[in-house]
Amino acid sequence: MGLKSKLCAQIEVKAKNDVFYDAFRHKPHHVSTMCPVHVQGCDRLEGDLGTVGSKICWKYTHDGKKKFSKQIIEAIDEEKKIITFKEFEGDIVNEYENWKVSLHVDEEGEKDLVSWTMEYERPNENVPELTNLLQFFIDMTKSIDDHHVNKPN
Repeated sequence: MGLKSKLCAQIEVKAKNDVFYDAFRHKPHHVSTMCPVHVQGCDRLEGDLGTVGSKICWKYTHDGKKKFSKQIIEAIDEEKKIITFKEFEGDIVNEYENWKVSLHVDEEGEKDLVSWTMEYERPNENVPELTNLLQFFIDMTKSIDDHHVNKPN
């Protein structure tokens, strides 16, 4: 068993937070058009998009390298607007164990918020925390937000 870690980020967005929930739950294949620098594609591998147990494969660029992540939708909380993805094959689980990420959209007064929470295990203290991957999620969120805010009518 490795060293357990949890990293979180909460980003205030200008676009309605439902845009993020809808994109990652029902239209992950559209994410690459919203932030092509970060995500180059998302393919359905198995099951119906947006349902627990369905499997997808993300193609993305992180730290200047092309990477992939095969994930299963582990949980959906429709009421709280939380989706949890768990990687079962890809660049992250090659080095980290039990990696998963949760997207949570929420409101705080007048603010629309998008939160990302990553949980994983490092095999030992020499393997770094995934702070650079958390920054990737922050940057991706800002790009998606810009795409929707600056979208021509």
